Amino acid sequence: MERLCGPERPFWVANQTLHTERPDLPECFQLSVLSWLPCIYLWAVCPIYLFYLKKNNRGYIMMSIMNRFKTVFGLLLWIVCWIDLFYTFHELRQGYSQPPIYFVTPLVLGMTMLLATFLIQFERLRGVQSSGVLFIFWFLSVLCAIVPFRSKILQASSQSEVTDKLRFTTFYFYFGLVVCELILCCFNEKPPLFSNVVTDPNPCPETTAGFLSTLTFWWFTSMAIKGYKMPLEAKDLWSLNQRDSSKVMVPKLMKEWEKEQCKAKSEQNLSSQAVYSKPPPSTTNHVGGGGGESSPEEVEVLLSNQKAAQHQPSFLRALIKAFGPYFLIGSAYKVLQDIITFVNPQLLRLLISFTKQKDVPDWWGYSLAFLMFFTAVLQTLILHHHFQYCFVTGMNVRTAIIGAIYRKSLVITNAAKRSSTVGEVVNLMSVDAQRFMDLTTFLNMLWSAPLQIVLALYFLWQNLGPSVLAGVAVMVMLIPFNSVIAMKTRAYQVEQMQYKDSRIKLMNEILNGIKVLKLYAWENSFKEKVLAIRQKELNVLRKTAYLGALATMAWTSAPFLVALTTFAVYVTVDENNILDAEKAFVSLSLFNILRFPLSMLPQVISNIVQASVSLKRIQGFLSHDELDPNSVDRKNTATDYSVTVINGKFTWAKEDPPVLHNINVMVPQGSLLAVVGHVGCGKSSLISALLGEVEKLEGEVSVKGSVAYVPQQAWIQNATLRDNILFGRPFNEQKYRCVLDACALTPDLDVLPGGDMTEIGEKGINLSGGQRQRVSLARALYSDADVYLLDDPLSAVDSHVAKHIFDNLIGPEGVLKGKTRILVTHGISFLPQVDNILVMVEGRVSEMGSYQELLSQNGAFSEFLRNYALEDIMEEDESTDELIENEELFPDDALSNHTDMVDNEPAVNEAKRNFMRQLSVISADGEKPRSRSVRRHGCSQRKHSEPQEKQKSHETEKLIQAETTETGRVKAKVYLEYAKAVGPLLSVFICFLYACQSAAAIGANIWLSQWTNDASKNQTQENVHMRVGVYAALGIAQGVLLLVNCLLCRAYSMLRAAKLMHRNMLQGVLRAPQAFFESTPSGRLLNRFSKDMDAIDSHIPDNIDIWMRTFWYTLNVLLICSALTPMFLIVIAPLMVFYWWVQRFYVATSRQLKRLESVSRSPIYSHFSETVTGTSVIRAYGRQSAFVLMSDMKVDDNQKSYYPGIVSNR
Repeated sequence: MERLCGPERPFWVANQTLHTERPDLPECFQLSVLSWLPCIYLWAVCPIYLFYLKKNNRGYIMMSIMNRFKTVFGLLLWIVCWIDLFYTFHELRQGYSQPPIYFVTPLVLGMTMLLATFLIQFERLRGVQSSGVLFIFWFLSVLCAIVPFRSKILQASSQSEVTDKLRFTTFYFYFGLVVCELILCCFNEKPPLFSNVVTDPNPCPETTAGFLSTLTFWWFTSMAIKGYKMPLEAKDLWSLNQRDSSKVMVPKLMKEWEKEQCKAKSEQNLSSQAVYSKPPPSTTNHVGGGGGESSPEEVEVLLSNQKAAQHQPSFLRALIKAFGPYFLIGSAYKVLQDIITFVNPQLLRLLISFTKQKDVPDWWGYSLAFLMFFTAVLQTLILHHHFQYCFVTGMNVRTAIIGAIYRKSLVITNAAKRSSTVGEVVNLMSVDAQRFMDLTTFLNMLWSAPLQIVLALYFLWQNLGPSVLAGVAVMVMLIPFNSVIAMKTRAYQVEQMQYKDSRIKLMNEILNGIKVLKLYAWENSFKEKVLAIRQKELNVLRKTAYLGALATMAWTSAPFLVALTTFAVYVTVDENNILDAEKAFVSLSLFNILRFPLSMLPQVISNIVQASVSLKRIQGFLSHDELDPNSVDRKNTATDYSVTVINGKFTWAKEDPPVLHNINVMVPQGSLLAVVGHVGCGKSSLISALLGEVEKLEGEVSVKGSVAYVPQQAWIQNATLRDNILFGRPFNEQKYRCVLDACALTPDLDVLPGGDMTEIGEKGINLSGGQRQRVSLARALYSDADVYLLDDPLSAVDSHVAKHIFDNLIGPEGVLKGKTRILVTHGISFLPQVDNILVMVEGRVSEMGSYQELLSQNGAFSEFLRNYALEDIMEEDESTDELIENEELFPDDALSNHTDMVDNEPAVNEAKRNFMRQLSVISADGEKPRSRSVRRHGCSQRKHSEPQEKQKSHETEKLIQAETTETGRVKAKVYLEYAKAVGPLLSVFICFLYACQSAAAIGANIWLSQWTNDASKNQTQENVHMRVGVYAALGIAQGVLLLVNCLLCRAYSMLRAAKLMHRNMLQGVLRAPQAFFESTPSGRLLNRFSKDMDAIDSHIPDNIDIWMRTFWYTLNVLLICSALTPMFLIVIAPLMVFYWWVQRFYVATSRQLKRLESVSRSPIYSHFSETVTGTSVIRAYGRQSAFVLMSDMKVDDNQKSYYPGIVSNR
């Protein structure tokens, strides 16, 4: 540096800098290091930043006044710097030779200012509203200029006049301009032109937040203020950032998962080629006993071995590839934070040594105190940014997993549905997806904890020497103990999830069949069934709690045991080793740093164990076989036939025997085909085969054009009646009215409270069976498809309604004439009017032809007619008896307009025809004559009172009420309810144990401070055994109290509360009236029994434990500090008031966001369980993408309240 600055300007002078009351840095240091530091930073970052800007073009920002000022100031800075340079050249010409530093520094500064000015403009062209790179540069420039700023004033005040006036003036110009640039850099530019943010009605301010605002999370303040003033509502929430939405996240994961699946398949193909050098002989033309050829049995064994060894696609690898890069940014923050953590113990060492030294400047102490504060602030900032990245990754992983599971559930085969029930898949979405979310929060601790432990031990070795090895030995001994616990916990976790799945599955079945349950008064027997499964689940949770208590005790006591063994060995191994304050408290601060990684490790390991179980379950579900979309050819336009099946052989599952054999069907365009046969002969399976819902083993299936499908069990959405009929298609009044008339729905609209805008409950719970089926028919008719597959739609409706629907909709004169219709039916009275009849017998096509042809053949069809004609006579006979008994009055004109079909029929059965003639005047539902007549009278009465009906408030139309959220603080009653469930006396005793445990921990520290005081009194050797003994006793007491507390809390009282709450909730649900189930979606109830119950089982005990420990520890510390230093109370009182206010301000928003998140979670599961039951209908109408979009919207709505929640925690 002497060559740069010259011999008269030294680089470093200790007496001038450190050992003086007025410290100052030498001129050479100021001109070189302080001037070059910001320049080095900008030139180093520039290539990476320019590459980033080139890749991320957000648009173009118009030149604003602020941008002009920034550019002008940048150019002025360049001019100021180069004035210094030219002035040095001028001095050289005048004969005043200056050292090289006067040429180099202005040149470097000038070039850097030009680069900064170029970046200001380049950022504007690339749509950057706030620059972090330039903010750091201007901040460093100001920071480095503060020292020369003070130095020049000190020099000027000590001398009579300023010697170098030009450089003095240019520096202050430079300083002023740099400060202006820094201030301008704090403000945001306008959004780029054509930006997405502008179009969003309620955008998240994070997207437009400046660097400083993002750094400090200041952009969240507006929501915090709003939440403090009044309880937040769903409308107050910001839109979800585009990058976090399902639209971006799910395809990201699906792309990686598909790559994994392709990779696994290709590896499997390679290995199969290696195993089979020649293909195995076909079993169809195989001749047994062949010499060299392998028998079918051997082939089967080979194939089963191959299956066992097949490569499973790795879902974990897909997750890492999709979300790893973003998560690594958080990991980088964690590395920084870990390193900064160890700065404070070193500063503490310097501070303790400063207090011991005499004749040292006071500013040392102030500087050390400021540095400790600054590192703490920096550490907090970095840590919260690390957590932000981790939480956002967790949120994105959950979004992607739910989206992937939903998409998969729309395409899995029927065989896969058997193994993955609705309850299990709801658990995958709620509990298993949540496990990954919880894991990402502390996943970095997996490498961070060992790093912190190694660094802490290194600094402890520096402090206490080889004695630290005793502490290391304690930690090494704990590792196998912990790994055994982790293995056992994993096994219990798998078992618990199995019980949870079966419990949710049973709950789902109970909610689906609640009408039947209440009718037969089976509530108690099913309650016992659920509680039996719950008891098994609680038994497993209790075992897990025992292991958890041991692990917690081991790892919480670990830092203390390490400290105890290290200190004990240190003072006993050598008489010269004296434990003074510096050694003890620096070591203690390092042991406290050890406490976090050591206590977090078991939690992380436990989370990894839980997530690995969930990973296996999700991977298993996503690896299920999918339905082949190409099994039905929909593009076949060459033939005149609408539906063709050639040599079809179908099965419901590959491992099951075929249900349909040798199917050959050709349906001409625009014809009506009736499919008849006995129960279980394969009629519905044939319809499913045409939809591609079953596995095709052989043959070809082609369906020309779009398809409309009416299933045997009508599938109704939880939406308005109109939405159910429209099913995503645009509303056309005329067409809609025509559909209602054809499906005989017009009279029903008068009965429903809100007409066609009445909300229909889940699974059409507030409609009768016949109404549900007619809505399903209306949906099919409105879709205006080319081919109609009608699976026995007339069985659920009344006989006269069936006739109306056939005449007006399905039949030769109906609305659908000219369309291809395949009708599965048992109503033989309609058969003479169909074009063709297909007779199914035991999964085969027995006969096919017109009514007359089949009748003349006297085959299976004639037998079918004879059986059903007899059944019909018997049924109608019973219904007539009922009518005579009830003596109901029927309107005379009920069927006066209709001529009975039977009159035109050929002789089917003489007795039946006569019987039907007798009944032709009666219009009634055979099953419910009384209700039908009452309904007809009701309709006629309702017509008179229609105006009053319309005046009814709109509220009556809404059946499913939106889930309400509590507002304001959590009521004391809620806490008392939980305390009551735990047990009031037990709750008090647990609090007392926590206080004792905390007192023991504080007592150990006080004892240690007394121990270090022995060093100053030279009594170290006399009391060593007594000091070590008491210190050990206090530590062991702490460990024992902790163990007792954990066992009492987790294994007994909290589980007792969980059991009681589940039982009360189950009892409350089962005893609720039927109206409750009509107005409450099952997803909402399943959410309570799955996610919320999991929170009571696992999360609440953890949170109570953390809160109790923190509360008692803080209280004890405050009491001790106040007792030892009463002056401390002056500071602590206002601080406590400030923290109390901050807590109130923050909790109001955080609490409400938590509630909104919980409420918006239920619709995800409701929509999912609804989708699962109607997958065949959704696929038939080709509405998969619309339903996926609906699911994504519900997930995004949930994340809209979750995302501000995680930011509020920062």
